[in-house]
Amino acid sequence: MGKEKVIAELIDTHAYMTDTPDFWRREHAHYPEHGGRFTGEPAYKKHITGAVEAILEKTGMKPSDFQYMIFHQPNGKFPVQVAKSLGFTEPQYRYGLLTPMLGNTYSGSSPMGLAATLDEAKEDELILLVSYGSGAGSDAFVFRTTERLAEIRDLAPKVRTQLDTHKTYLQYGVYAKFRRKIRKQE
Repeated sequence: MGKEKVIAELIDTHAYMTDTPDFWRREHAHYPEHGGRFTGEPAYKKHITGAVEAILEKTGMKPSDFQYMIFHQPNGKFPVQVAKSLGFTEPQYRYGLLTPMLGNTYSGSSPMGLAATLDEAKEDELILLVSYGSGAGSDAFVFRTTERLAEIRDLAPKVRTQLDTHKTYLQYGVYAKFRRKIRKQE
């Protein structure tokens, strides 16, 4: 992010918002609550689709203009369903789709997907990134990669390499023990 030495130039943005209940977390609550299993259509899918359609109309672009796209990932199914319904293909979303191996990182899912995509992208390619804010809205971003991407790509470990080489599986009892320690500190 910034104005100098960018690896992906921000070309355009669009915000799409409604007041649709989905996830929320009450003050002092450890876990969010959910409006039920039927909020995928009127919440997630409506907002992602609305943001994508609006940015495509605003920019005069179409799905085939993008080499890559990343949608917010509450699970591995929703972003793929919406991508296909809008005319995107598996080669466009495969690099940024991390939820099936990582799980839901909530607001971190689209930036992490972007980082994983930048690990694979080449100079002068278009990337569509669309976030989602649990019923409140989605923001769509169009990026064009720059020549600097190749210069910095190998200065840090790649996202998928980190996920593959640093896996730690916990038994539920160990997780519960850690969770209790965290609660005591809160």
